[in-house]
Amino acid sequence: MTPQTQQAWIVERQGHPKDALRLHTDWPVSDKLEKGEVLVKVQATALNPLGYKLMKMLPNWMSKRPCPAEYDLAGVIEDGNDSEFHAGDEVFGFIPADKAAATKQGALQQYARVPANALALRPRNVTPTEAAGFTLAAQTAWQALFKAGGFEAGQTILVNGASSSVGAFTVQIAKAKGAGRIVATASGKNEDFVRSLGVDEFVDYTKEPLHEYFTKNALSPKFHMIFDAVGVPDPALFTHCAAYLAPGGVFVSSGPIQGLRPFMPIIKTVFAIIWPAWLGGTPRTYKIMLVKHNPSDFMQVVQLVAEGKLKPIVDSVYGFEDALIAYERIMSWRARGKVVVKVDPATT
Repeated sequence: MTPQTQQAWIVERQGHPKDALRLHTDWPVSDKLEKGEVLVKVQATALNPLGYKLMKMLPNWMSKRPCPAEYDLAGVIEDGNDSEFHAGDEVFGFIPADKAAATKQGALQQYARVPANALALRPRNVTPTEAAGFTLAAQTAWQALFKAGGFEAGQTILVNGASSSVGAFTVQIAKAKGAGRIVATASGKNEDFVRSLGVDEFVDYTKEPLHEYFTKNALSPKFHMIFDAVGVPDPALFTHCAAYLAPGGVFVSSGPIQGLRPFMPIIKTVFAIIWPAWLGGTPRTYKIMLVKHNPSDFMQVVQLVAEGKLKPIVDSVYGFEDALIAYERIMSWRARGKVVVKVDPATT
């Protein structure tokens, strides 16, 4: 029988997670499901940069606080609500940000209302803690490649920040879909990890500015697409890219604004994006990747997971009571892959 109350990490105010979050032991379990929703008993939740950025940036009146934190999850169907799912089905997926705001639901709680079309049966080749981290990051990677970048088999691409979860998923998806050549950047300490993903060339961004390296070592043919998976605030990689990004190529960013600081690089990036080529601006297309849940894209991701072509990347796993420590890990920018919180201590 589903309990009436539960444990949940609740965002109560704007600020750093240690100030904004509080563990509630008597948060109500939603007893009203809308059509198209199911109730999931959460096994594991993966943290995302989006979660702590919204905590820090959005005032309370914009975010409908208090509400449970986070989006990505894996779990077991508690109530299928006449959907394609049945009680006991093991699933993974996420709560889209717009739905989370509208329903005041989140993944960092023991039971969550989730849109059925944002879930899939968990493939047997991944565990709940592995599966929890796929959906948001992998959909971002998929849409960056195919929706924003117009990726096609045989193309040459650059992935900046390939040791991040989004970057690593981008490399794996591009490789599975027939990329001609994949060049990836990360710090030298992550070289072995990034090379294990199957990249054709690795560049250590700590040794020299990337725009200088690629200007001196431009490939032939040039890149068809550049994906900045970490959203660096310095626009130099874009403003110099005519030297290494082919005409008609696309520069895709996961978002150049890592918060509100530093201010001047943000201003420089904005001007670089909007300044027209006929006035000396960069003659290449710049797109910011804003992921939007698409069931068809999600099922493509699920298929790659089931086929073993998209592998989980878990940096670390924390107990439910240690969620604040998990946030410190993801905010350190040292995590290589997903930071996961086990909501159910018995899960694997």
